[in-house]
Amino acid sequence: MRVVPVPLWLCAALVLVPSCAWEGQDGDESGRPPAAPVGVTAAAGSATSVHVMWNAVSSEEGVHRYEVYRGTTKIEAVPGSQHMVDVTRLRPSTPYVFTVRARDTEGRLGPPSREVRATTPAVSVADRSAPSRPGKLQGRAAGSRAVQLFWSASTDDRDVVSYDIYQGGIKIHSVGGNQTAAVVTGLRPGTRYAFTVRARDAADNLSSAGATVHLTTPGSDDGHDTAPTDFRATTRLDGDGAYYLDLAWVPPRADGVVTEYQVHLDGAAATSLVFGGTPPRGRTTYSFYLGHETGESHRVRIRARLPDGTWGGLSAERRVTTGAAAAP
Repeated sequence: MRVVPVPLWLCAALVLVPSCAWEGQDGDESGRPPAAPVGVTAAAGSATSVHVMWNAVSSEEGVHRYEVYRGTTKIEAVPGSQHMVDVTRLRPSTPYVFTVRARDTEGRLGPPSREVRATTPAVSVADRSAPSRPGKLQGRAAGSRAVQLFWSASTDDRDVVSYDIYQGGIKIHSVGGNQTAAVVTGLRPGTRYAFTVRARDAADNLSSAGATVHLTTPGSDDGHDTAPTDFRATTRLDGDGAYYLDLAWVPPRADGVVTEYQVHLDGAAATSLVFGGTPPRGRTTYSFYLGHETGESHRVRIRARLPDGTWGGLSAERRVTTGAAAAP
């Protein structure tokens, strides 16, 4: 998922990266490290926070995580599926400089991005009034993988510092308080999305959400390419006399790391699992409790929540019966 303020999007500069290995890189020195992230921007989100964002980096081994630096100090590390971060606990009325670096799954650290600067605004201690909610949110598809959003400005007794953009109730990005438009990229063709916008002032007061705009990207996506593959399901009898369902699958290919899955049992969502820390990139396994009854049959499938916030396609369906021998 990638959101770009329109004015910056139209004039983003390219960063040229040498083809040789980056001098002083960490981790494995063999092979080629990831390139420097491009499209990096920074915008104050409040008097004590700055929102930093960047484009996804392609890497031969895959990007394991992104590292965000304030000056020369590493302050944040986020999974490879994430292309933005809110840097908090900053000082009001202070200029800051940020860079971003990518680290691949072999531990190689790429060169830093270009420097981006942001200055936090002053804070008013007595400010307890939230901005008015943004109005007249509109949007349109901009190709099969992007949309443009437009809204009318909020008002505040001080100043609106930023606008937070939400997709399906989840904050996906922020733009500056002087922006009333954004381009959201990294979407899926033929997919319906729901966007809302909220305004924030320097004291971190957040407005209520404006109206929701529903947009569908053109094209088709049957979900086949976004479904987990090589899906297997078996039952086993544990020592306590209870049956468990053992699942194994290969994560779908996605622009980033998949951290959440949903298991469907007999046609309905039965449980969700979220991987913390470093989610598995290769074959993944999971088990959950079924009960004590022998001879119960179940149909099971699984799907992944993709980096754009939507659910991918369901895997092939498997049938299992408690107490029965595993199918060859």
